Amino acid sequence: MLGRCGSNFEGSDGLALVGDAEGPEGGPPVLLLHGGGQTRHSWSGTLTTLANQGRHAISLDLRGHGDSQWAPDGNYSLEAFAADVAAVAASFDRPPALVGASLGGLASLVAIAESDDQAAVASSLTLVDVAHRLEEGGRDRIGAFMTGNLDGFASLEDAADVVAAYNPTRPRPRDLSGLRKNLRQRDDGRWVWHWDPAFIRGSFGSPDETRTTMVEPGRLRSAAEALQVPTLLVRGRSSDLLSAEGAQEFLSIVPQAEFADVAGAGHMVAGDRNEIFNRAILDFLARH
Repeated sequence: MLGRCGSNFEGSDGLALVGDAEGPEGGPPVLLLHGGGQTRHSWSGTLTTLANQGRHAISLDLRGHGDSQWAPDGNYSLEAFAADVAAVAASFDRPPALVGASLGGLASLVAIAESDDQAAVASSLTLVDVAHRLEEGGRDRIGAFMTGNLDGFASLEDAADVVAAYNPTRPRPRDLSGLRKNLRQRDDGRWVWHWDPAFIRGSFGSPDETRTTMVEPGRLRSAAEALQVPTLLVRGRSSDLLSAEGAQEFLSIVPQAEFADVAGAGHMVAGDRNEIFNRAILDFLARH
């Protein structure tokens, strides 16, 4: 099956997760996991590229995002996302290559490193502009972007203006149909981001507003130190979330890790320089 089709998965606690699948079903599986506040559609170009190279690629909506189910208990902790990744990975007939951007990368890192058998979870890990160490300034800017328009936008044009202001290195699109996939229109006509507002309660995903569960530096460093599977770290050279120093520190504690530094890209590497990003992924997967 070479065309794109919908795929349904079950998360760790029975949550219904939705994905797109492309490429031959018998091909090596690759599971693409987006960043916080994004949807599976952020991988559109990469999904097709992987499929054209004979891989069975799946881009997944994380819990509370896109068309996946919202968590009834509001649990958007790192632990919950990681458990979902492990559950979905286990549904394939062989361990998939995991490719995770930002939140998707952190969830993948924890899912692999904290398992009893890492090779049974994933054949490899690609972290996209995220590692164990995250710069506070970049985290704050993402937080301000996500909490800045909780009541939505009067039009898609207004939403495009906000996105362009957040990511000035990427040209503002003239065709806004792609943006429509990351927004949903309420009954009152306003456009809101396509994720559960409970996701940003507390410090991005804490089910309890008094504690932080999404970014745990000690836990993430321990996970990096325990990592055994082949690993690729991709950094956007203009990123303010993953610094050059943070990337080098990760490489020093994960000796098997390879590194791709993508010029002209910020935190949204796959969208900023998709062709270069795809080549780095394909080259890495071909070696492993």
